[in-house]
Amino acid sequence: MPDSKNAEPDPIAIAGICERAGAHSITAHLRADRRHIQDRDLERLRENIVTKLNLEMGNTPEIVDFALRLVPDEVCLVPENRQEITTEGGLDLIVSKKELTGTVKRLHAAGVRVSMFIDPTRAQIDAAVALEADIVELHTGKLANAYTEKIEQQELERLRDAATRATNFNLQVNAGHGINYRNIALIHKIPHLVELNIGHSIVARAILVGFETAVREMLAQMKNYRG
Repeated sequence: MPDSKNAEPDPIAIAGICERAGAHSITAHLRADRRHIQDRDLERLRENIVTKLNLEMGNTPEIVDFALRLVPDEVCLVPENRQEITTEGGLDLIVSKKELTGTVKRLHAAGVRVSMFIDPTRAQIDAAVALEADIVELHTGKLANAYTEKIEQQELERLRDAATRATNFNLQVNAGHGINYRNIALIHKIPHLVELNIGHSIVARAILVGFETAVREMLAQMKNYRG
């Protein structure tokens, strides 16, 4: 989609509101089809935000080259399927090890910290360590979508185990996907978390109360996390 002076809303203006409300970082997902954000918007974010820019991206040559020109503070490598509405699961680091190895080295050489968006399994944690990732972002979608208490507890145990294992390997542990103002109480039960990446729920809430209030309300729900 080409840039347009009439395009709305302006992500830079919204990022500024979120930062003033207390957001600790700004995350944007640059997809191959540019459905979420445009290259120029990311360049403007890089120039204007005062916190931290986290670039979510697939491991494709064009996007990697763009990231190396942009030099965000962090990159989170995610799986990408053109047919999906949103990211549907974690990146399989074992299957993609060969392709990811070179990308991690290039990003590190540029001074960019690298995160891997993964399902909460021991095998994926171990693969992240082998790839020399700095961060893992645990996919919380199955916990968020659990439709029985039994499944909820199973997913919670998987997340707890993965977070502990990652911490033991000195990886920073983040979490994201499907987190909202209700189920964030469950996220408090996962140890060692440093950051949460929450998008859709805040945007949906902002329609009713505005971005500043929506961000402040979510930050209030994060308070008293004991890790």
